[in-house]
Amino acid sequence: MIDTTHDPGLESWVESANRPDADFPIQNLPYATFRRRGEDQIRLGIAIGEMLLDAGQALGIPRMSAIFSMPPQLRTAARRHASDFLSKYTPGADRWLIPIADAELLLPCPIPDYTDFYASLDQATNVGRLFRPANPLLPNYKWLPVAYHGRASSVVVSGTPVRRPWGQIVSAPEGPPVYSPCRLLDYEVELGGFLGPGNPMGEPIPIAEAESHLAGVCLLNDWSARDIQTWEGQPLGPFLAKNFATSISPWVITLDALEPFRCAGPPRAESDPRPLAHLAPPADGAFRITLEACQTNDGAISHQPGRFFVHVLDARPDDYAP
Repeated sequence: MIDTTHDPGLESWVESANRPDADFPIQNLPYATFRRRGEDQIRLGIAIGEMLLDAGQALGIPRMSAIFSMPPQLRTAARRHASDFLSKYTPGADRWLIPIADAELLLPCPIPDYTDFYASLDQATNVGRLFRPANPLLPNYKWLPVAYHGRASSVVVSGTPVRRPWGQIVSAPEGPPVYSPCRLLDYEVELGGFLGPGNPMGEPIPIAEAESHLAGVCLLNDWSARDIQTWEGQPLGPFLAKNFATSISPWVITLDALEPFRCAGPPRAESDPRPLAHLAPPADGAFRITLEACQTNDGAISHQPGRFFVHVLDARPDDYAP
């Protein structure tokens, strides 16, 4: 539901949020987990302009887990409360602000598990060509969500150095392999979702209620060692090629903030099968979102707030592919 928090004319008493080029205007209000540099206490913050609002002190929301465990109505109410607090100044309110530059941004929350989906037809087709050039899409792809479980323990916050993995690599499909550093290290700009409040084991969530469990989204880099993946991914799928690192943004964007960008999903081709009833999506269950990866001239990719960047830490400088 679009409400006063989405008003394009709404401004904050935090002046940096009102600049035309602000990454974090008052209409956005993403959450982040942080600590002040030199301190141990972990806090929940809300980005506003170039500042972070301490949500625990100002709004009584101490942890990201509190947001994720809320039903959608309470998450909406928390956003409205934050918007009201940041649009109408009360004496002393600025004492709960710190510059983003003075904060250490952390993983938004502990990651107990995560699943990686082939959510894009283009992505699934491109990856499928690595293994089946003549028939990249297997028959099940257009019937059900295709996914695999990744390694939750290697999810890191954006900006964390990533070491290039070693594994078995082949020059011919039949082998033999050699043990070598990856020379086809790939980055994939994707959208990550945080789920909550969750469901008891064995109790399914009907698709009509699924969105109420999507607490927020973030940018995600699904690191991939493509040359290792080609050899080891037969027949069961990714292992070492995909489990060495997954980088995510520290910023969690709420679905409420994305409401102005809600739209119908892309139409299915007439030749595609119709979804089974338990997977039939709602008519307006998509969002218009553009993701960007910014690469520097020397081939490295670096981190900046508000955008998606990555960085590789190599075992040796000469391990880079040509």
